[in-house]
Amino acid sequence: MEGWLTIASKYQSVRFHSDPKQGGSANDVLVIVDHVKEMPAGAPPLLKTRRNMRYEDAVALWKELQRCGWTVAKPGWGSQGLQPVPDR
Repeated sequence: MEGWLTIASKYQSVRFHSDPKQGGSANDVLVIVDHVKEMPAGAPPLLKTRRNMRYEDAVALWKELQRCGWTVAKPGWGSQGLQPVPDR
């Protein structure tokens, strides 16, 4: 599962991506969900939270966020782009 949602009014994005360290069976697929705050003036995004979720739970969260007004977005960062700064 790979994808991004955003809600422009709050300058926040959520990234859903597969856990690269996952072992185990295909029935236990885990998805990492990163909640990110966009920063001004080209500064790196701020990583607010990171959670590991079962695939089914991540899909349910994706649908719930869209129901609440979040929209699908282009990738904001990733392995080739800016990396978020952890919230301290």
